[in-house]
Amino acid sequence: MTDTRPLAVVTGASSGIGFELARQLAERGFDLVINAKDHGRLRAAAQQIEQTTGVAVQTLPADLRGYDDTERFYEAVTATARPVAVAVLNAGVGQGGPFVDTDLADELEIIDLNVRSTVHLAKRVLRDMASDGEGYVLVTSSIASTMPGSFQAVYNASKSFLQSFAHAVQNELRDTGVSITALMPGPTDTDFFHRAAMDDTKVGRQKKDDPAEVARQGLDALFAGKGKIVAGSLKTKVQGLANKVLPDKAKAQVHRRMAEPGSGGARAAGEG
Repeated sequence: MTDTRPLAVVTGASSGIGFELARQLAERGFDLVINAKDHGRLRAAAQQIEQTTGVAVQTLPADLRGYDDTERFYEAVTATARPVAVAVLNAGVGQGGPFVDTDLADELEIIDLNVRSTVHLAKRVLRDMASDGEGYVLVTSSIASTMPGSFQAVYNASKSFLQSFAHAVQNELRDTGVSITALMPGPTDTDFFHRAAMDDTKVGRQKKDDPAEVARQGLDALFAGKGKIVAGSLKTKVQGLANKVLPDKAKAQVHRRMAEPGSGGARAAGEG
C-alpha cells in the first residue's frame, strides 16, 4: 500500500456485491482493506483484485456478528494510521422460510450482522469522518427495505432499519462534508439465495441482476452525493417505483408469491 492513494474499507467483500464494490474501488484509485468471516475466501478475493488491478489489498477477517470481533476489526483499520476515505458497510446475511419455523439463532444472526454491526462500525467511522470534515459511507440496504418480507420477515425488517438509519444520519451530517448513500439492490446474481435456503422459491430461480452493474451504479451514486440508489436492471428500478405507491398489504402479498417455499415450481426439485 502507498499513502498517496486514499483508503477504502469494505465489509462482506469475499463475494457478490461486496467483492465487486471492492474491485471497482481499486479500479477507481483506492487502496483497500477488506473484511469477511471466511479467511480463505477473503484471501482469494484479495488475490483476484490484486491481480486484476495491481492494487495491494489488506485482509482483515472477522466475524462481525460479535461486538468484540467488530471492535477488533475497527482497531485494526485504525492501526493503518490512515484516514478512511470510503467505508462500505456491506456485510449481511438472510434467511428464508416461515417465521414460526425458522431457527431463532438464524434470525438473531441477521439482526447482529445486518443491523448491529452496521451501527457499530458507522459509529466508529462517522465520528472520525465528521471530525476530519470529509468521507463517504455506502450502506448496503436493499429494495427489500421497501416492502414487508413475507417468508423473509426479519431480513426485510433489517434492511428497513438500515434505510431509516442511513437517511437519519445523512440529515444529521449534511453540513459536515460527509456523504452517506443507501445502496438498494434487487435480486442479484450472488450466493445469497442459496445461503438463505431459498433455491426452491420463485425469486431464487428467477433471472437476477449483475453484481458488477449493481456495484457500479452504487459507487456512481456514492460519489455523486446521492442519498440512495435503487441499483440493477430496469426491472428492479420499476419495482422500486411501484413500491412507492403500493400499500403494504399488497406488497406483502407480492413478496409472498416470490419468497414462499416451493413457489419456484417442480423444476426446482434437486437443483442447487
